[in-house]
Amino acid sequence: MLKKKLLRKFPIFYKIYQEFQLLKCRYYGSLNENEYPEKLAQIYKKKTGKVLDWNNLQTYNEKMQWAKLYENNPLKTTLADKYLVREWVKDTIGKEYLIPLLGVWDSFDEINFDNLPKKFVLKTNHGSGTNIIVKDKNHLDKSEAKKRLDKWLKMNFAYKNGFQMQYKNIKPKIIAEEYIEGINGDLNDYKFLCFDGKVYYCWIDSGRYSDHRRNIYNLNWELQEWQQHYYKNTDNQVTKPENFELMIELSKKLCQGFSHVRVDLYNVNGKVYFGEMTFTNSSGFEAIRPHKYNLMLGDLWNLQTGVYEKR
Repeated sequence: MLKKKLLRKFPIFYKIYQEFQLLKCRYYGSLNENEYPEKLAQIYKKKTGKVLDWNNLQTYNEKMQWAKLYENNPLKTTLADKYLVREWVKDTIGKEYLIPLLGVWDSFDEINFDNLPKKFVLKTNHGSGTNIIVKDKNHLDKSEAKKRLDKWLKMNFAYKNGFQMQYKNIKPKIIAEEYIEGINGDLNDYKFLCFDGKVYYCWIDSGRYSDHRRNIYNLNWELQEWQQHYYKNTDNQVTKPENFELMIELSKKLCQGFSHVRVDLYNVNGKVYFGEMTFTNSSGFEAIRPHKYNLMLGDLWNLQTGVYEKR
């Protein structure tokens, strides 16, 4: 959290950080695939402080490491693509749940800002955390936006944070979507954890760009005691959202055919929108506390891992 605040406050740090991330992607992308398991185990140890035993994967985070390398479903690449996934969502639950698309381009220089409304969101289709929220395009620093997007387009996000291979073959693009927000100006993000076509939990993120809080609920909207990473619960209880049951039903339709996926939805004043399909939640590096819930989620994940043999 502190790192994110520093990067936003000091542009020079952000520039250095992005250059480092680009070099890191190129390095890991240059490796032979036979080296991935050993390198991923090293990254896992550095990120979590724990040894990854490929032959005894029990927790949610441990099983995710195996899934990143070996659960090779080509559909994951399509659904991780924030542009191509739209067609699949339209066919699966209906186009009325899509945030309106304003444009798609292969490069920043193709964007005609005169054709865009005052408010919109720019993002790349091939990674995570590559969004630029524009609340007034007249105040948009286009030069800075171009620098960021140009660097993001050069990255292969499969290698940015521990071999998230569903991103590897996505063709990078820039998309613009309609800007949406709730009555209070915030945008609550509902994330549904699904295993084997069944929805189990929902968490809600709020205050992401100010005071990031996270509450985790079961499907009866009962606050759970476990948390991911260091996020705290909100000070006040969050009201069960309108159309919560609808969101559960939509998530159930979207998660079919996957051993695990996180379905992200928005609920804006009772209107439900699709967010994204997330197959590698925090890349399996953020601690789940208390630890027994990391094991509990691992038990829900019916992953046929087989046996890893060191090469």
